[in-house]
Amino acid sequence: MDFLKYINPGIESINPYEAGKSIEEVMEKYNLEDIVKLASNENNSGPSPRALKVIKYFKDLHIYPDGDAIKLKTKISEVENIDSEQIIIGNGSNEILEIISKTFLSSNTESIFSKHAFIVYKLVSKVCGSKFHEIDTCDWGHDLDKFLEKINDKTRLIFIANPNNPTGTYLEKKELINLRKKLNNKILLVVDDAYDEYMKDKNYSSGLNIFKNKKNVFILRTFSKIYGLASLRVGWGYGDRKIINALNMIKPPFNVNKIAQLCAIESLKDSKFITKSVKHNLFWSKKIKNSLEQFNIFCNKVSANFLLLNFDKCKLSANNVEKKLLKKGLILRDTKIYRIKNCLRLTIGNNLENKLFLKSINRIFNNV
Repeated sequence: MDFLKYINPGIESINPYEAGKSIEEVMEKYNLEDIVKLASNENNSGPSPRALKVIKYFKDLHIYPDGDAIKLKTKISEVENIDSEQIIIGNGSNEILEIISKTFLSSNTESIFSKHAFIVYKLVSKVCGSKFHEIDTCDWGHDLDKFLEKINDKTRLIFIANPNNPTGTYLEKKELINLRKKLNNKILLVVDDAYDEYMKDKNYSSGLNIFKNKKNVFILRTFSKIYGLASLRVGWGYGDRKIINALNMIKPPFNVNKIAQLCAIESLKDSKFITKSVKHNLFWSKKIKNSLEQFNIFCNKVSANFLLLNFDKCKLSANNVEKKLLKKGLILRDTKIYRIKNCLRLTIGNNLENKLFLKSINRIFNNV
């Protein structure tokens, strides 16, 4: 019996998520010992010292974690001034995306998201057998008018990453508010705030701040970016109590390990670390953006902790520059998986990494 013929519809057509090149892969291919990864939008300054202290002294590996993550929820509620009963904790925000999709999507429903957005929106929609609409971006930003054109009676979820990954564009507060006003009560607007802490533009406001205590909106947050806990996999979501109760019905037990919970709690206590990370990111984003323009490499407006580098006006292609950087031990993210041509995504690194990147770019274009 060919058991594979019983695979759920849609699964066989899924293209699995492809992570960027790993450090180990580049070390082996180019016979290098020192690799700098500027590809995955991590905080390359690392986690808070308070989180590192947790790991150093943690001994309770034999004990199951709190399946409800009560202490972490309580700390989040204190910091964000929200009801802890409206919070769900996940093994990274990816798991929450999967849970919310399993809860609201099926073969009889549809979802909407931008074509050049986080790949997981498409992946979770496909897994649930849902039809989906990928909307072309306008100047790399969400085209909300086209979103609205695709809405019908089957639409259940709309995914908006703000700022958007990998394009770095973002919606202003008034745009998100107007979008929500135009959606009927059958549609849940999912706002992914993954890079919120980095945003300092006066016209920007997080989904959480805009839609606190509003129905039919769900907010995603992560500890993988500015908090530097990507390896521990911990994220959280915020929504109406009824939505949270529904999600908890299918949330796996003990889904977030105890070290991750404790590190997240300690990270939330370290406001100085966040302030330092934001200041560092703003300084280097502007410096790198300005430095690259001399080579006709142009970027999005500074927003999150990454830049989308466009090589359309440059004498070298993105693919050419990527290969040259790899030979020097620098990993950037190619954007083929996002169906964006002739671009690379650069994560802002630590001081030494950023200096090395700029030095390497200068040598490439000056043939040194």
